[in-house]
Amino acid sequence: MSARRKARKRALDFLYEADIRKALALDLFHSRPVLELSESVYVEVLLNGVTEHLSKIDELIITYAQGWDLDRMPSIDRNLLRIALFEILWKEELDDKVAVSEAVSLAKELSTDESSGYINGVLGRIIALKPSLAL
Repeated sequence: MSARRKARKRALDFLYEADIRKALALDLFHSRPVLELSESVYVEVLLNGVTEHLSKIDELIITYAQGWDLDRMPSIDRNLLRIALFEILWKEELDDKVAVSEAVSLAKELSTDESSGYINGVLGRIIALKPSLAL
């Protein structure tokens, strides 16, 4: 497993725990022992990015996740979408297809049978509209 994939998984763990504990993911991250440096750096990038852009990310999820209320969406799915949208919209050096592929792969591994297809669809809609989005 690549360092970036491990970092995405670890960031997802922190975001999921933060949802459950009603805490801040960055506070949880900083309260834990240091991870492997290459992994730790990208975990922090993801958590900072999701935190910084959370209102816009959640607005996009609410708008394009048809049929799902953000609060009723499985926490794993919601946080996979948050990570992927941060990477797609604010990490210009990363190919959008990589972000989608990683989110879909983690959904297949960690969430419901329908989650991977749903996440792929939401991300695909947002990528198609990416040039016209006001960030």
